[in-house]
Amino acid sequence: MGASELSALLWQERELLDVLEFRLEAEQALLAVGKTRWIQRASDEIASITAQLRKLNLVRDVEVAQLADEWGIAAELPSLRQIVGAAPELVWHDIFTAHLTALLTSVDRISTLRDANDHMLRAAIRSTQETLIGPAEAAATYTPRGTTASAQPDARLIDRDA
Repeated sequence: MGASELSALLWQERELLDVLEFRLEAEQALLAVGKTRWIQRASDEIASITAQLRKLNLVRDVEVAQLADEWGIAAELPSLRQIVGAAPELVWHDIFTAHLTALLTSVDRISTLRDANDHMLRAAIRSTQETLIGPAEAAATYTPRGTTASAQPDARLIDRDA
């Protein structure tokens, strides 16, 4: 019975990871178009899904430990790779291999999205801070000849003795 329950939990985890990936893509779209109004809500939803995944991982760990006892796996809390290697029947080997492949693919995509979103958020924060600080110098303007000229006058040296 332990293998069936573990497989069901892995399906739930895969579903949550799909939702997390969707939320990260939505957050990325919001960042790309500058819709900052919804960024906090998207971040809260991502945090909620992450919390659900943590809870599911605890339940999964209990199921993995029970399966390790049932299948005689020496490790106290074996990895999914170890479970695949110790599967007593080919059908469980195939099922857990499919779960492992799907989970690794999903986690890779999520990591890429998370890193891209983090980069975009940091750039937005930096841009906002620079805007709030104000320009370091006045913007340049064009002269009648088409060259740029500083809006601030250049320093001038005046010789009072001449």
